[in-house]
Amino acid sequence: MYMVTKKQVEAVLKTIPDPEIGVSLWDLGLIYGIKPKGGIVEIIMTLTTIGCPLFSLISDPIKKEVGKLPGVKEVHVELTFEPPWNMDRMSESAKQQLGFL
Repeated sequence: MYMVTKKQVEAVLKTIPDPEIGVSLWDLGLIYGIKPKGGIVEIIMTLTTIGCPLFSLISDPIKKEVGKLPGVKEVHVELTFEPPWNMDRMSESAKQQLGFL
């Protein structure tokens, strides 16, 4: 049986843009953890603000795209606000794209 790796999941997450900002979820620093175990991938993530209504607009593409990886049977996306997101979590690339550098 083929086992998906954390690095493969990371590569997919780098291609999924935030629906409002257009920068990848990975570069924004919204992904807190990736746990592939057997055919199940658990992703722990946050949003830029607690009241953000876009969780399903973000989690659905994650489930769809990560679910296309060989060996993935299920994708669970867990939302957390601990620790709270801040701009320090963004990659240099994201900061450049958003004009912070």
